[in-house]
Amino acid sequence: MLCGLGAYLLWGVFPLYFRQLEPAGGLEIVAHRVLWSVVFVALLLTVIRRWRLVPPVVVDRRTMLVLSAAAVLIAVNWLVYVVAVNSGHVVEASLGYFINPLVSVLLGIVFFAERLRPMQWTAVGIATVAVVVLTVDNGRPPWIALALAGSFGLYGLMKKLVRVEAAPGLFVETVVLLVPAAVFLVFLHGRGEGTASSEGTGHLLLLMSTGIATAIPLLLFAAASRRVPLSTMGLLQYVTPLLQLAVGVFVFSEPMPPARLAGFVIVWVALAVFSLDSLRNARAGARRRAADTVTAPV
Repeated sequence: MLCGLGAYLLWGVFPLYFRQLEPAGGLEIVAHRVLWSVVFVALLLTVIRRWRLVPPVVVDRRTMLVLSAAAVLIAVNWLVYVVAVNSGHVVEASLGYFINPLVSVLLGIVFFAERLRPMQWTAVGIATVAVVVLTVDNGRPPWIALALAGSFGLYGLMKKLVRVEAAPGLFVETVVLLVPAAVFLVFLHGRGEGTASSEGTGHLLLLMSTGIATAIPLLLFAAASRRVPLSTMGLLQYVTPLLQLAVGVFVFSEPMPPARLAGFVIVWVALAVFSLDSLRNARAGARRRAADTVTAPV
């Protein structure tokens, strides 16, 4: 529980952190995130003595393919998120994480042939209405929110397809992107456009901190998702978009016109329906398991 809550709290205050990385662009920030995450997780693997778990992951072709896909998806997620935050779209980014649970439900239907209960279908339908309302208000679909929800939902799907411990899995994921990230940074600095060497020591240290700042919540998330029931994780994850929304409105003074507020309210109604159904189903399952334990022959 503490790992899950810690991950979602950290993700919730990230808009405040990423604003401090300006004037670095989105691609430069993500490239530094990859580079310094490799360094941080390598040190972590050394401290906790888990290097022996890395070779089995690397030699397993299926696991490597899945983790490579996860690496690309989380890189896309970070890039969209950083660009959104630094271009004044924190509120729309928060919407993406509000609708992410419903995207995960739809992915379960597509990839695992899961069947939705009537209330879950109701929640998906209500969320669809919210997207339509926001599209009409903005004059375009909420692409940032949809991209964030889709990429993180697919990332979670990839993580469920393999059983790998948090630190070795994150190390392999990040190493997959290391060469492209390093090549991009060399190219950027070769053109004199890299900010790491031109904005002072403080800025360089902030860019280096992206490795720790982004790796820690991913490690906490991976640890929690292996130990905490999905229904509980589903409720905890609302901490992130609530904090992001508060930062966008009250700290960065982003507008919240009536139509946008109406769209958010509709999303919250959908999430309330979804959460109530999940809790009710989880409790019913717990009662059934308890009854089976009592009636089981000794």
